[in-house]
Amino acid sequence: MTQTLATFACQPDASRGRLYPEIMSTFRSPYQRDRDRIIHSSAFRRLKHKTQVFIEHEGDYYRTRLTHSIEVAQVARTISGVLGLNTDLAECVALAHDLGHTPFGHTGEDALARLMAPYGGFDHNAQALRIVTRLERHYAGFDGLNLTWESLEGIAKHNGPIVGPLPDGLPLTGSDTDPQRAGPLPYALAEVNAQWDLELDTHASAEAQVAAIADDVAYSHHDLHDGLRSGLFTEADLMELPVTAPAFEEVDRLYPGLEKMRRRHEALRRVFGRMVEDVIHVAQNRLQAAAPQSVDDIRHLGTTVIRFSKPLYQELKAVRGFLFHRMYRAPSVVKMRTEVTQMLEDLFPLFLRRPELLPGEWLPDIEAARDETELARIVADYVAGMTDRFAIQEHGRLFGG
Repeated sequence: MTQTLATFACQPDASRGRLYPEIMSTFRSPYQRDRDRIIHSSAFRRLKHKTQVFIEHEGDYYRTRLTHSIEVAQVARTISGVLGLNTDLAECVALAHDLGHTPFGHTGEDALARLMAPYGGFDHNAQALRIVTRLERHYAGFDGLNLTWESLEGIAKHNGPIVGPLPDGLPLTGSDTDPQRAGPLPYALAEVNAQWDLELDTHASAEAQVAAIADDVAYSHHDLHDGLRSGLFTEADLMELPVTAPAFEEVDRLYPGLEKMRRRHEALRRVFGRMVEDVIHVAQNRLQAAAPQSVDDIRHLGTTVIRFSKPLYQELKAVRGFLFHRMYRAPSVVKMRTEVTQMLEDLFPLFLRRPELLPGEWLPDIEAARDETELARIVADYVAGMTDRFAIQEHGRLFGG
């Protein structure tokens, strides 16, 4: 069934196109084609063995970056469909948003950012752009995936404008500041933007904004699931929190004596539903008030149209604070963070000193590197692309243990 798009949605036939022109597909829109290229990319497949919170080998039931990205895409399709937005573009940005993540999740990113500080730093959002414009090398006519401008814009700016003054109002993410604006433009992003202006001082399309909030919805929901399964906290702990307490109370009222795992699932699906319904309600009100007539109107509103309501946002901040202390900084998690940080702090300098240790297909890039900075960025590409299990295996092979 053909989707009826709102006037402020990204219209496939009005796409700004691709950096390398291609013949249009006869059966897929440009954004469907982008989505399919992302799904078939090597970087997307590697997400199945990359950390969300728990290291990939710690359990079969915990989320990985791949399952997380699929959940984000599902939420993005739901919200964008209700709002009359382009579901294919929202899904595309959602599926691509974590392509640049290192092994071991944010722990790995923090370690690589420190190691890369002398060479321009490291940022996983910028690295995702580097992957889809340069590092995926499968097509005869170009490096990267040759995605549309709208998909690249969404990957770059789904969390908001990257240059310019900080926006008023609530950020889409749980942080109170935007780290992308704290220093120089990440080199991976600067290179792409120099080649094709992504208008970094404006907001992204509503579809990209949906992908960003879908990320918040997905991890807020599934980290509660994974934390309970891991035993880091209990249902009784969640009965003390906003959002989760009313959900459990409703389940207990409707299904007294319900078996533990079903009770947990029923409560957390209500938390999930409340977040999605809140985003849709707020977006409908903000879109009606702003009355945008085009996607460019969305980009130049000066604020986001896709966000949580202030009451729910404050409640979710309490839940995220709880997750930070009880899950992300739990002693067992911190212990593993220390161990995997050391792995990357061993591997990166070794590869920088002895780049011949990289696989043969990397050697042409290494030989073309003009200075240590270019070499370090190639090594960072290699290390960032590692899965959890491969990084552990390589560290064992090269350092013993």
